[in-house]
Amino acid sequence: MSPNFSRRARGELQSTRDPNSPPNLLVVLLLPRPDTEQEHARTYGARSPHCISIPAIGPAVTMRRRVALCLVLFAFAGLHAAAVEAVTLSTSSRWIVDDEAGGRRVKLACVNWPSHLEPVVTEGLGMQPVDAISKKVASLGFNCVRLTYPIALATNASLSSLTVRRSLLAHGLAGAVAGVEANNPGLLDLTLIESFRAVVDSLGESGVMVILDNHVSRPGWCCADDDGNGFFGDRHFDPDAWVRGLGAMAALFAGVPNVVGMSLRNELRGPRQNADDWYRYMQMGAEAVHAANPAALVIMGGLGYDTDLSFLAARPVDVSFAAAERGKLVFELHWYSFADARAWESEDANEVCGRVARGVARRGGFLLDAGFPLFLSEFGADTRGGSRKDDRYLPCAAAVAAELDLDWALWALQGSYALRQGVAGADEVYGVLDWSWSKPRNATALSRIQSLQRPLRGPGYDEARPYTVLFHPLTGRCVVRRAADDAAAAAATLELGRCEDTDAWAYTQPASTLAMRGAGRGSPPLCLRAEGSGRPARLATSDAGGCRGDALSTWRLVSGSTMHVAVNATTTTTPSRDGGGGLLCLDVGDDGRSVVTNPCRCLDDAAAGECDPETQWFKLVTSTRSPATGAAAAATVARGLIAA
Repeated sequence: MSPNFSRRARGELQSTRDPNSPPNLLVVLLLPRPDTEQEHARTYGARSPHCISIPAIGPAVTMRRRVALCLVLFAFAGLHAAAVEAVTLSTSSRWIVDDEAGGRRVKLACVNWPSHLEPVVTEGLGMQPVDAISKKVASLGFNCVRLTYPIALATNASLSSLTVRRSLLAHGLAGAVAGVEANNPGLLDLTLIESFRAVVDSLGESGVMVILDNHVSRPGWCCADDDGNGFFGDRHFDPDAWVRGLGAMAALFAGVPNVVGMSLRNELRGPRQNADDWYRYMQMGAEAVHAANPAALVIMGGLGYDTDLSFLAARPVDVSFAAAERGKLVFELHWYSFADARAWESEDANEVCGRVARGVARRGGFLLDAGFPLFLSEFGADTRGGSRKDDRYLPCAAAVAAELDLDWALWALQGSYALRQGVAGADEVYGVLDWSWSKPRNATALSRIQSLQRPLRGPGYDEARPYTVLFHPLTGRCVVRRAADDAAAAAATLELGRCEDTDAWAYTQPASTLAMRGAGRGSPPLCLRAEGSGRPARLATSDAGGCRGDALSTWRLVSGSTMHVAVNATTTTTPSRDGGGGLLCLDVGDDGRSVVTNPCRCLDDAAAGECDPETQWFKLVTSTRSPATGAAAAATVARGLIAA
C-alpha cells in the first residue's frame, strides 16, 4: 500500500459533457501528465485513460468539486492490480459461485465495516493502519467485507470532495485526526471518496472481497422509523437521487477486482413502507447497478428493517437480468435478538427458537427453495456475554445458518466509532475487535462464528454422499471421535472438536438411530448409545448390542427447537427435576469437551422460561464435504490441532 495516495494522483484533468448522457451527468477524463508518462507507466502499467459519468449536483458546485467526486480513479486503477486477483461471482440456483473456477461455490463469510456515519470516514482509521485491519479481517477467516456508505457520498460532491481531515474536524474530532495522522497519514488529506476507495484496495491486497452496501442516504447512525432515511420519499430519501447514486457507485467500482456485489439499500422501514413502491424503486435501482457494472451481484433487501421478503412469494422481482445464464440476483435478510427481545428473555427458549426460525423461513428462507441465494447480511450479539436474549438467540441463529449453509455477514468488525450518535469514541459491544481495534474482543465468541465460515455443500463440494453432522451451536464445535481402529472405536467416547474432523453420521428413520460408519472397509456401522445420566455417550458396533430396538440407541428430537437429541431411559433413570421425565439428552460434560447424556432440561412448560437449554442443543446438519476417518481424526489429535 502506498504511504500517500495523494502523491500518486497527479494528472491533467479534462472535463466535457457527454452528448449521450443525461443533462445532470458530468464526464471526467483523467489523463497522465505528459512530463510524468514514464513514471505513470512504471506505477500503473499500460492502461488507457478511464472515463466515468457522475452526477452533477447543481450549478453552484465548482468544477473542482465535481472532479473530486470522480475519485481520481485512474490513479488508483492499477495501484494494486498485481496484488488482487479478479473475482466474478454469479448465482447458480440458491448458490453463489465463482465464474472463473468452473462454477464452484463461494460461501460469503463476511463482516460488516461501516463508513456511513456522520464523518463518512471508514471506522478504525484513527485506531490502526488500514492494511493491519484488512490483514486482521483475512486472518480471522472472513473472506469478504460488507462495506457501508451513505448515498450522499455518490450524489453530493460538496461532501465527497471533503478531505478526511476536514470532515473529522467539522465534527469536532481532533483526536480522530491525530489518530489517522499517526496510523494512516497517507489517507488524511484524501477526499472521502478517495479514502473509501483506499480501504477497498487495502482489502483487495489481503484477498478480501467487498460488497458495497448503501446503508443510508444522509450520513448517520441507522436506524429508526422517523430518521428520514427509512423509505422512498422520506425527508432524506429522494428515490431518483438514490438511483443515480447507485449507478454512480457501480460505475466507480466497475472493474475493481475485489468488489463483487452491491447491496441496494439497508433496512427499508417506517410508516411509508409498502410493497408497490418497493417493487418500483428497488427494480430501478437494480437495473441501474447492473447497467453500470454487469459483473456485480445485485443484492436486494426487503421491508421491516430487512426482516421481511415474504411478499416475493406472490410476486417475483421483474428485472431484465433475472433470467440471465449467469444469475446476479441475491436477496438479503437481517436477524437480531431485539426483534423478539421479550420472548427471548422470558419465554421457553426452545419454543422461541423454533417459532422464530419458522418465521425466518416464512419471511425469507423460502427463497432458497425458489432458487435464489439468501444472504444473512446482518446478525450478531453482545460479545460481552450476560445478555439472556443474546445468549439464547445466537446459538439458535447459528443452528439455522449451519442447517441452511447460508451466506452471511456478521455485525460487526468495529470495536469503536469515531463518532456515533453524538458520542466520540463510542464502544461497540457487538464488535469482533476490541475498542482499540488491536485484538478480538472475545475470542471464544468469535470462534463460534468462525465455525460457520466453511461451506458444507454446494457446487464443487460434492465430495461425499450427503451425511449428517452433529453441530453444537453454543460452542461452534461438532461431535467427533479420536479412535484410530475398530477395536478402540467400538468403545470410544465422543467429544466436541473441529467440524472439519467429523465423521459421517446417518440419522435413520423410522428407527431413529444415529450411526457412524465403521473405521475400516467392511467394518460394521457404529451406533450412538446412551450409558446413563452423567456418563459419556459411546459408540457400539451394530453387531454387538445392536442399534435397532435398543431404547438407549433410539434418538428423537424432543423439543420445540428440534435440538434436544434424546433417548427414553424411563426404566433406568430417575426423572429430571427440570421436567425431562425419563429422557436423557446429549449434553456437554463438566470438562467442556466430552459428550455425555444428562436428564433433558427445559422441557417443562412451567419452568422453561427460567431454564437455559443451550448446552443440550445439537443440530443435525447435512454436509457433502469429505468426512474424516478414524485414522485421520487420530492423526489430527497427534498433530495437536485438537487438544488431546
